[in-house]
Amino acid sequence: MAIKISHNLGLEIWNNNNNNFIRSNKTHLNFSGKLGYCLSKFGKTRSFSVMEDLKTSSLLAPEPVKNYSQELDVAVRAVQLACSLCQRVQNSLISKNGDGVQSKDDNSPVTVADWSVQATVSWILSESFGSSNVSIIAEEDIQNLSKAKAGGVLKDVVKTVNECLAEAPRFGLKSPKMALGTTEVLEAISRCNSLGGPAGRFWTLDPVDGTLGFVRGDQYAIALALIEDGEVVLGVLGCPNYPMRKEWLNYHHRYHRMISKLTPPTSESWDKGCVLYARRGSGEAWMQPLLHVNKNLVWPNSAKPVRVSTIDNPSLATFCEPVEKANSSHSFTEGLAHSVGLRKQPLRVYSMVKYAAIARGDAEIFMKFSKAGYKEKIWDHAAGVVIIQEAGGVVTDAGGRPLDFSKGIYLEGLDRGVVASAGANLHDKIIEAVDASWDSSSL
Repeated sequence: MAIKISHNLGLEIWNNNNNNFIRSNKTHLNFSGKLGYCLSKFGKTRSFSVMEDLKTSSLLAPEPVKNYSQELDVAVRAVQLACSLCQRVQNSLISKNGDGVQSKDDNSPVTVADWSVQATVSWILSESFGSSNVSIIAEEDIQNLSKAKAGGVLKDVVKTVNECLAEAPRFGLKSPKMALGTTEVLEAISRCNSLGGPAGRFWTLDPVDGTLGFVRGDQYAIALALIEDGEVVLGVLGCPNYPMRKEWLNYHHRYHRMISKLTPPTSESWDKGCVLYARRGSGEAWMQPLLHVNKNLVWPNSAKPVRVSTIDNPSLATFCEPVEKANSSHSFTEGLAHSVGLRKQPLRVYSMVKYAAIARGDAEIFMKFSKAGYKEKIWDHAAGVVIIQEAGGVVTDAGGRPLDFSKGIYLEGLDRGVVASAGANLHDKIIEAVDASWDSSSL
């Protein structure tokens, strides 16, 4: 028997009989043969002795193996389909100069795509696993959509959902026997009313994360994650405007759109858009290109593994930060970046695309420090966290503690902000710098 540390701070026991790893969340241990083990957290190690026969230790009692393969398969296909929907709506919004955009109570924008994706993914999950077995927390509700002034938007949402679901078989998913009516679409959206919590299973969905970027024709993401007993067990990030090839990041998104019009739909000379996904405990994160028009999704759809960067020298690292200043402090992150020796220009992108950038090695650090009064929602982080962790990175709050997804829709108990890094050494340096700089900040 051999046991290894997982970079997401879980325990994995190699089962020679089944040729796989058995996960245990009881503690975080690193075993070497039968001689001893170490309890580790962020590089701090203490050694202990153990009994020669490890089988007698209740500490190592294996938990039932759950690989979530079916859930991951459906989730990736659903996000691929949602990306296709969003691309069509975004192109339409750009051509109509913003028609179809509503404002929520906090004045943030919401579009046909937000509601359409939520209805579509909700319907797919319910059809795939049974509505009684599916619980979802999602960002949008039907209050604004149900308002009289949004009547035209509601009609567009129903039309968009049905057009999207009609293409579901191309993605390996079931489509409805007949078009959904307005009531059915509203029911699918309102079904996403879970409150989360520490027990049971629920999905989190941000149908269009970075709606402002979406409206401007820039970066955005579709984020879907499954949480069980307070732990994120799988995550999928669809990034329709994030190119598969890193060198394309040097070009503006408008140039991407121009190239897409000049390039035949079947051409694979370049790929704009990708879907990243990971399953907790697998030690792997993957990336697929978006499905080309008129093609069927055949698993694994040219997927390739992604890993975080090996850079651990802050002076060589690139950090991501939000574009908008509404809910985060640019001045603090800029000062902090300078204090740890970061010299490269920051990568400012909308939405959870920042998590994708770190997971695939395009950047090394993501920091978000919320302004007073703002509370982080779990759907803005769940999918990205597990993807970075399985790609070899680290995500914690600013105190070095794992993010807690067991307290409802908010990341309760968050220590100052969220820090994601390409590795433990780099992460430790950032956490230390936060502690050193925090007292002088105005957050």
